[in-house]
Amino acid sequence: MSRGQRLRLVVVLGSLIAVGPLTIDMYLPALPAIVADFATTSAAVQLTLTGTLAGLAVGQLLIGPLSDAVGRRRPLIAGLALHVVASSLCVVAPNVAVLGALRVVQGLGVAATAVVAMAVVRDLFSGAAFATLLSRLLLVMGAAPILAPTLGGGVLRWTDWRGVFVALAAIGVLLVVVASIGLPETLAPERRRRGGVVATISLYGSLLRDRVFVGLVLVAGLAMAALFAYVAGSSFVLQQSYGLDEQQFALAFGAGAIGLIGATQYNVRLLRRYPPQRILAASLGVGTLAGLALVAFAATNVGGLPALLVSLWVVLAAAGLAMPNAPALALSRHGEAAGTASALLGAVQFGVGAVAAPLVGVLGTGAVAMALVVAGGMVAALAVLLVVVRPSRLAGLEPAPAVVAVH
Repeated sequence: MSRGQRLRLVVVLGSLIAVGPLTIDMYLPALPAIVADFATTSAAVQLTLTGTLAGLAVGQLLIGPLSDAVGRRRPLIAGLALHVVASSLCVVAPNVAVLGALRVVQGLGVAATAVVAMAVVRDLFSGAAFATLLSRLLLVMGAAPILAPTLGGGVLRWTDWRGVFVALAAIGVLLVVVASIGLPETLAPERRRRGGVVATISLYGSLLRDRVFVGLVLVAGLAMAALFAYVAGSSFVLQQSYGLDEQQFALAFGAGAIGLIGATQYNVRLLRRYPPQRILAASLGVGTLAGLALVAFAATNVGGLPALLVSLWVVLAAAGLAMPNAPALALSRHGEAAGTASALLGAVQFGVGAVAAPLVGVLGTGAVAMALVVAGGMVAALAVLLVVVRPSRLAGLEPAPAVVAVH
């Protein structure tokens, strides 16, 4: 694959991957406004975020095996079309319950972009090459959390929160065109899996019996939980507890994503010197320490908002190092079923995130509640790495050589 082809692939897949974070994050500045508009509670509105994450989790479990059976393109385009329809209906949602249900459907649709993009990368690359390209994609994905609240804040300057969903529908239409024109089929017919529901259940069973794979999937999911706890709680903490307005919140939220982006790109350099398993272990250790510091700052208010933000940004940077390497190591074990393995990985990531988001709301909307869930995700990820995966088993996991054929 030439450098130009690889660049085009990164742009197309990055655009597809970005629609997930945009769908999750773009309406964050409007959460307090939605609470007021529907005369409901912050916990109820946070459940609309949970609905999206739940849809993403379930959708990936369905779309992953489908993409292994019929190819990558058709499930992707169908999922994007469903996302467009759901986004359009969110514009006219009459209450928070309907909005929450439509957000589930949004998640189901956008799940296709997440699982298919990951499967396409695994079709073409594996091992360290997979982690390197995934880090490049995370540069694009990392830009989405920066742009999403800023775009949402910009939309809110001209219209209300419903306009955010108009924008998401328009983005979905654009991506249908991009996927139709710019993404070739990467799964040749002879590599597609057959056997229907029974074979799919059997394949999921075999994946779940692989202790190292399951452990690495849980590590990726718990790191994602820390990220989504921040996503769910930050708008209330920063706007209500610390008095930031919508634009200031968008800037603070975007600044945090810079740490995530910087870490994913630095990961490419680290991979030239260290194996991904070593980077993963170190990043989880740093993330755990930063998470515990975050809890201390939130509980005591020592250092005020700057100390809170800095510790948050270190956690995000640690997650930025963990998130490319844990999936790369996990998927290197099951390249023969990349779609299904990617689906299980994505389902766990977003499923755990779906639990983390309302947990912040249950504990409260203050900084301590958010900090406890953020830190808990990093502590649990490190514990799973040490107890379930075990460093000795991880040290023996050798990435497979890169595969670069395009079908």
